[in-house]
Amino acid sequence: MSGGPWPGFRGPNRDGISPEKLSLANSWGSGGPRKLWSVQLGEGYAAGAIRNGRVYLLDYDEAARADNLRCFSLADGSEIWSQSYPLEMKSNHGLSRTVPAVTDKYVVSIGPKCHVMCCDAGTGSVVWKIDMVSQYGTKVPPWYAGQCPLIDGNRVILAPGGSALMIAVDLASGKAVWKSSNPKNWQMTHSSIQAMTFAGRKMYVYAASGGVVGVSTKDGSLLWQTNEWKVSTANVPMPVPLGDGRIFVCGGYGAGAAILQLSSSGGKIKVSVAQRIKPNVFGSHQQTPILYGKHIYGVIPSKELSCIDLKGNTVWKSGSTNRFGINPYTIADGKIYVMTDAGELVMAEASPAGYKELGRAKILSGGEPWGPLAISGGRLLARDLRSMVCVDVSGT
Repeated sequence: MSGGPWPGFRGPNRDGISPEKLSLANSWGSGGPRKLWSVQLGEGYAAGAIRNGRVYLLDYDEAARADNLRCFSLADGSEIWSQSYPLEMKSNHGLSRTVPAVTDKYVVSIGPKCHVMCCDAGTGSVVWKIDMVSQYGTKVPPWYAGQCPLIDGNRVILAPGGSALMIAVDLASGKAVWKSSNPKNWQMTHSSIQAMTFAGRKMYVYAASGGVVGVSTKDGSLLWQTNEWKVSTANVPMPVPLGDGRIFVCGGYGAGAAILQLSSSGGKIKVSVAQRIKPNVFGSHQQTPILYGKHIYGVIPSKELSCIDLKGNTVWKSGSTNRFGINPYTIADGKIYVMTDAGELVMAEASPAGYKELGRAKILSGGEPWGPLAISGGRLLARDLRSMVCVDVSGT
């Protein structure tokens, strides 16, 4: 079975967009997209990563009281292997909520209480583990960890907070390559790390508890940080680079959004808030918006799907009869796929021309379908509180 990798949170480029050159279905029949398989999961929102015809997901085994990294066949949903470690915890809006990162050789997960585990992607055998709480003094965020690991080349990039704002560890061994200082004692949030380049310098950008920071990929040194943007409640969406040193940040619970602007002078990088965007125009409780072309797409606090331009102006909204809760979305083949609270998968045109729905079908029934979507070879994965489903959205 062919299909490109979706090797971690928000896909191969961490931007929520499938780079596959596939023609996907432009409409569905009355039965919706064909359901290929489904599996039962522990309570949570953790979603799958896809590589080499396999799906990797960090589940929680409620009977065994353990985090459980599971590997399934993308073809039929059968379990290939699982690897677990004991963990006592209680549900707090679910138990699991992160997406693993996977290469041809390794798969790395971050558990709800900040345990990092690297396993052999083929066999599931444990390669190394890191307990960020005991090793770095990480404070487990409210509602547990939501940060998804970033694999960059032969390194895993993590943001533990505590004694190290960010760390890079060797993918093969788990040994620290560098550690960032944390002079302001910023803590871990639910947000994930994004890579970008500005003024010839590659950096990792992270929305921590007290603000946003840019860290050198070379040695972990702090290139810039600002407390002019922070989300006080449930800091979840990750920063979105817009190009030309601009970074889009957003949050829920009245935070709204903002555009940060980097500038370079004398070898130093400075950051300022170029624009603030009111919550009724754009904000996001949970999902990271998608930059597609010259527009930003996302589900805003009114629960409508919205398209804004790069100056923060509303281009269109889906309207009061088309609401999508705080559910996930992704873009493939010029189409945006987004879930509704009722477990419906909606397909619409990803175009600034307006909201044009192409299809709608109920594919989940367990409530809270919040787990990020993944797509590979025309197969789309979605999950709700207790199950994951694979449906065929291909054009064949």
